[in-house]
Parts: sequence; C-alpha cells; structure tokens
Amino acid sequence: MTGTLDPNLQADLEAVDQIPVVSSILEVICRTTGMGFAAVARVTEKKWIACAVLDNIQFGLVPGGELQLETTICHEIRQSEEAVIIDHVEKDERFRNHHTPLMYGFQSYISMPIIRKDGSFFGTLCAIDPNPARLNTPEVINMFKLYADLISFHLQAIEQLAFAEEKLLEEQKTAELREQFIAILGHDLRNPVTAVSNVGQLMIRMPLDDRLKRLAAILQDSSMRMKGLIDNLLDFARGRLGDGITLSLTHHEHLEKTLTHVISELLLASPERQIITDFNITGTVFCDSTRIAQLFSNLLSNALAHGKKDTPVNVSASNANDGFTLSVTNAGEQIPEAAMERLFQPFSRGEVKPGQQGLGLGLYISLEIAKAHGGRLSVMSTSEETRFTFQL
Repeated sequence: MTGTLDPNLQADLEAVDQIPVVSSILEVICRTTGMGFAAVARVTEKKWIACAVLDNIQFGLVPGGELQLETTICHEIRQSEEAVIIDHVEKDERFRNHHTPLMYGFQSYISMPIIRKDGSFFGTLCAIDPNPARLNTPEVINMFKLYADLISFHLQAIEQLAFAEEKLLEEQKTAELREQFIAILGHDLRNPVTAVSNVGQLMIRMPLDDRLKRLAAILQDSSMRMKGLIDNLLDFARGRLGDGITLSLTHHEHLEKTLTHVISELLLASPERQIITDFNITGTVFCDSTRIAQLFSNLLSNALAHGKKDTPVNVSASNANDGFTLSVTNAGEQIPEAAMERLFQPFSRGEVKPGQQGLGLGLYISLEIAKAHGGRLSVMSTSEETRFTFQL
C-alpha cells in the first residue's frame, strides 16, 4: 500500500535516496545471502515505509510503499532495537506460527535495526526470501551491522550538510541585512541629521532673541546627540556584522587641538559643567585622530552624565615615554561590581537615571577603537571617583 507522507517522513525517504551506496548494499546482501528481496525501511510508531528496495521475487514493494506496521516484524524490532534472524521459519519455534511469515509467505528473514548517531531509532535493513537461507552466522550478522551503521553515518552526514546549507543561507540573508542597515545609517539617517545640525548652527549665528537662541541651542544639542548615536550604531554594525573598526593612521601633530574641540562641543550641551584639563602632548602621535576624538567624546560624555554635577571632570593627556595616555575622571558613585563585569559589552547601560539618554554602545565602541589602535582601555572605580584610561 502507498499513501501521502508527512514532510518529515518524506524528508527521511529522500535522505536515504541521497545515499549513493544503498543500492550497492542491497545488491551485495542479496548476492551474499542468496535472498531475493532486500530493503531499507523507515519504521515509526505508526508507519512502515520502504525507502530503498531491491526486489527480485516480485514482492511488490517500491520506494515509498507502505506495509501495515502491525503486520511486520520490524514493529517488534523498533521496540526492542534487537536484530531478528530466521534461517527457516518452519523450523523456528518462535516464528513458525508468527502472523508475519504466514501473511507474506517467506521462509528466511533477517532485519537489523538502523540507529541514528543521536541514539534514536530510524528503521531497519532487512531481507526476505520464500526459501530458507543460512543467515545466522557471524559473517552475515556482522555484514548487516556494518551496513546498518554505514547507512546511519550517511544519514548523519546528510543532516549536517542540510544544517550547514541552512546556516549559509542565514548568513547570506544576514549579509544582505547588514548592507541595508549600514546604508540606512550611513546615508538615509546621517544626511537629515546633518541638515538639522546645520540649521541649528545658522540660527545660533543669527540676531535672534534669547528664546529663539535657546531653541537653536537645543536643536544643535539634539542633532549632536543623534549624530553620536548614529555613529555608534554604524560602528557597532561594522564591528559585529562587517569588517570591524577601520582606522586611518597618521602622525598627528595637533591632537591636543582635537581633544579641546571635543570638550568645546560637549560644553555647548552642558554649559553649567566644568572640565579641567592637563595636557602635555608634544610632537606627533601616530593614531587616527578622528577615532581618538570619538573615543574621547564617548568617555567624556559618560563622565558628564554619571559624575557629580557640582564637581569638575578632570581630563589628562600626555605622550611621554613613546606612548600616549588619555584619562577621564569624574566624582560620583562607585560602579557596582556586577556592572563592571559587563561595562564594555554592547547595549549594557547599568542603572539609567532620568535624562541619561543612550544605547549603551559608547564604551563598547571606545574599547573597539582602543583595540584597533593596539592599545587598551581600562576603568578604575571607587567610592570617590571613576577613571577611564586609554593607553596607546
């Protein structure tokens, strides 16, 4: 009998069909044992399905053909996971009156369980013939065990290949999403934010009343924060989904000026705060000054957001002893130990107080910039102060 298979059983049938050695296995079994019918069967709690067949006795089964499960000995083998071997049904005390030989008219029978590598039962490798055959020998039994194990091995390989192909397809889809995501961040969002920022700058320079100037300052501040968020998201996308943080390294002669410009930008947003600097930068520093400015902006923004409002933030930078060190220190509460463990992880923000906007990417991006320079970023936090230090 045949019927419509559910997708899982159809996949099992197709998997056996993909094993190139199955037809050779069935042929060797028939030639070695002298039996006329051999098959690989998928056996479940409810079904017996022929996956591959060699039929020289016109038994009538083809791949995809089904037998009623209860009429087969394979039903018992699925429960015991033990092979059944019958040289001559009429002389076998256990099976001479068994309903299966009587129904299907065979005298010799052998069926070996096929166990998947995960330990689950797949089905059987079996053979039958209307005449007796010498099957219960070490040679025949070991041959069937070897072939059953070989089929199991191939089934596992096919599953792993299918899984790998599925993962590859997922990676391809991720790559497409990555390109779209970076394009949106790099162009579709950056351009309007830049336009808003430019409008804010123009308004600040215009002879406006105090109320409009305050609104222009808010516009400028908001666009700067939006640009920072976009930059961090763009770098996160590149770092996790693309080629990582990219650098343009040069011997920079004006790094102090770059750092001072970052301070000026942030003071526009927080004019009430005080930032004390101690710069001792001489000669050149081999770095990507734009990335150093981004790292510094993230650290300083973090200090202004989490430090005590009535206490200055201290910034020091020097390039003594053929190195470069930049530190940002703020007074405030000690960072909890649990938060310290995930401080540099993306989207980790700890306790967020009202007015502290952000995505929790600033410190992660800063660490990636430090790593890209071959440097390191460390943090020290006590009940008196918190200090982030970048060393190159």
